[in-house]
Amino acid sequence: MNIVVYPGTFDPITNGHADLIERAARLFDKVIVAVAESPKKRPTLTLETRVKLAQEITSHLDNVEIVGFSSLLADFVCEVNANIILRGLRAVSDFEYEFQLANMNRVLAPNVESMFLTPDEKNSYISSTLVREIAALGGDISKFVDPRVQSVLLDHVRQTTN
Repeated sequence: MNIVVYPGTFDPITNGHADLIERAARLFDKVIVAVAESPKKRPTLTLETRVKLAQEITSHLDNVEIVGFSSLLADFVCEVNANIILRGLRAVSDFEYEFQLANMNRVLAPNVESMFLTPDEKNSYISSTLVREIAALGGDISKFVDPRVQSVLLDHVRQTTN
């Protein structure tokens, strides 16, 4: 059984993330979307909110599980008995960082392989950082995120600006 962990902060989960999760669900027996607490990144949305949004968006996928985590990724992957770490590559600029991570994870968890998927072309430029910036400046994010994510993010922006 191939169990893949797709880790990230998902702050917020975008259409690009959803695309990779759906494609992974077709390729692997089980997909665990590992939502990192990432306090050093100071996420906009709480871990609980990010997990809930990811659960809602992937609820139609029977072999996808959403889990929040705050440990070392290599340890988490071993805890859930996964054998693959999935990462998304949007552009060549992502490769160097992801290559470094893959090599580090290979040392920390030698029995775990890293695999990379590229998003659909229509999602290749979307990043959570850009979505947050656009939302904070009052721009339209409807093309980049699920309506449920848009609603939560815009509510958060309204609350923090008042």
